[in-house]
Amino acid sequence: MAIFNTFLPLLLLWAGFSNGAEQEPLGLPKTKKQPNIVFILTDDQDLHMDSLSYMPHLKKYIADQGTTFQNHYCTVALCCPSRVSLWTGKAAHNTNVTDVNPPHGGYPKFISQGLNDAYLPLWLQEVGYGTYYVGKLFNAQTVDNYASPPAAGWTGSEFLLDPYTYEYLNTTFSRNGGKPQSYPNQYSTDLIRDKSFAFLDDAMTIQQETSQPFFLTIAPTAPHTNVHINSNVIDNFTEHSNIQLPPVPAERHKHLFPGVKVPRTEHFNPQDPHSVSWISRLPHQNSSNLEYNDNFYRKRLQSLQSVDEIIPELIERLEKSGILNETYIIYSTDNGYHIGQHRLQPGKQCAFEEDINIPFLIRGSGIPQNHTTDLVTSHTDLAPTFLSLVGAQKMREDFDGQAIPLLDLLEAERKEERNEHVNVEMWGIIMSEGKFGSVLYPNHTYKAVRVVGKGYSFLYMVWCGGEHELYDLVHDPYQIDNLYSSNHSTTFITFESEENFTGTSTTHLREKKKKKKREEIDSPPYHASFPQFLDTPPPPHLGHSSSITHPDPQAQEEKYPLTTLLSRLDALLLVLKNCKGRECTHPWESLHPPNTNTNNEDELKVPRNREGDVVVRNLRDAMRKEFDGVYEGIGEKIGRVGFERCEKGFILESEGVVWDGGRFRVWGYLFDEGG
Repeated sequence: MAIFNTFLPLLLLWAGFSNGAEQEPLGLPKTKKQPNIVFILTDDQDLHMDSLSYMPHLKKYIADQGTTFQNHYCTVALCCPSRVSLWTGKAAHNTNVTDVNPPHGGYPKFISQGLNDAYLPLWLQEVGYGTYYVGKLFNAQTVDNYASPPAAGWTGSEFLLDPYTYEYLNTTFSRNGGKPQSYPNQYSTDLIRDKSFAFLDDAMTIQQETSQPFFLTIAPTAPHTNVHINSNVIDNFTEHSNIQLPPVPAERHKHLFPGVKVPRTEHFNPQDPHSVSWISRLPHQNSSNLEYNDNFYRKRLQSLQSVDEIIPELIERLEKSGILNETYIIYSTDNGYHIGQHRLQPGKQCAFEEDINIPFLIRGSGIPQNHTTDLVTSHTDLAPTFLSLVGAQKMREDFDGQAIPLLDLLEAERKEERNEHVNVEMWGIIMSEGKFGSVLYPNHTYKAVRVVGKGYSFLYMVWCGGEHELYDLVHDPYQIDNLYSSNHSTTFITFESEENFTGTSTTHLREKKKKKKREEIDSPPYHASFPQFLDTPPPPHLGHSSSITHPDPQAQEEKYPLTTLLSRLDALLLVLKNCKGRECTHPWESLHPPNTNTNNEDELKVPRNREGDVVVRNLRDAMRKEFDGVYEGIGEKIGRVGFERCEKGFILESEGVVWDGGRFRVWGYLFDEGG
């Protein structure tokens, strides 16, 4: 019999972890010279439709000279919530910035949550950095509220302001909190390039005079749609508030990629509908719809060329100043994008791989060159990662992510205990983009967990309307077969041999299957000169290193009942959906807390190794039969993941059952050995 008890009101758990800045100082770095960082952050850039393959400068100067992360994820596939999580190191359910506009999101929500006093640029300044930003920071940072108050922590800034952020030929900036200035008929990305290099020159001059290191973010809006926003969008979002058209490329790039189409993968505009909820009711796209979406796709690729052109000039400027080897260059985006997969019109916000698995590349001193890693990372890891990179001596206790071991990647890939989960969440409405996409779907609230382990790869998802999805991405890379709809008692799930995946994720298998099924498409003239990022890694003679290995098909695999897998994934998601701090990075500790010196017979007796460590480190460990009673007890006595009601934002009372057993042991749900 499972026994559980709660000693304190739930409110105290949340009150104990505020968004404020009341933390110990991060500490001065060691005597070692602090590096510079240049962070290029695009908007809505896909990984799974091969956008990186059309960026030769990114390939030459960053991928070839650094490391590409195959398993990097955003935790919210929507601009503003994702960016806030990136800059704060917190999950969206802890920032409570869950939308692009008020009342649940946007710049006003960022301010009201106290986050303007507790995010990365302030912490970087605390350890001696000059901080600079050009481009889009957050949605709903407008010509009316940009100074109420101004975004804190930036030595120099040129922020794009709504309602002109996404007008490629009519943008408006505020420089250092000053009066907005418009730039009609000037191309947005080129303006961002010029303004960024002006700040770079300033930062390099200051560094020569004072040795101050710098952090520069270059944040173009490409390849986001071109958006004209009506005056009422900020406070009253309605179906008719904006007009979203394909992105506008620079005039010099409009002729590129004729005939290129969205990759015709197995899940592109399928004959039979996929998924659940409103997605399962989407119509099959006709020829005119497909033609429009292919043109939409080409415009995205064309718009990225201006971003790609920034990279060689950036390298040249750093090299001429003699600081290229002292500078880390990082490339990423806020969220992914889909066009046509699962019959979806252009857009984001879903939990499919196209929307959450995103580009992340880095070059710099100590970073393996021409390397691809399968380490699982997310945007909540970036704030602690940047701080670790610059030498901060302490990490904030309220981080929901952890520093990526950038300077120890090869060793991290060999470790048995590695992060394998990503918490994914979404609230509110969804509206697709483009000519065929201007339809609102009101209930798009869900919780999901993405698990990428050694020999297994799953997405488990619970919608606010009660629908469930489960995909096995090793054997179903396109997320077509929803296993949750299978017979739970007769369906078995295969875990591939762990030995074959030491230091390897399932990404290689998934992409090999994708490559076999993908139809050939027209390519740009230079496309064949380097391997597509999502194809099989190039052979050794090309000099490319990778953590990917080729599994032995004869190795032994393990099979588990679907019910066993679901009980573990649901419990994992139960912890993650409202987690805070270490509970987010080490959720299995909450589900399998270590034994203590106590006579309490109800204390869970977790198997331990010879060193006394808990052996439950990952999903495979948790699948052991001796834990069946534990997970049955969690489901029966605590409950399954679900919602009280669908909401447009994070409202705790509507989130359903909340796990409160991980942070304070006295709060825990304690089980006897038999469950």
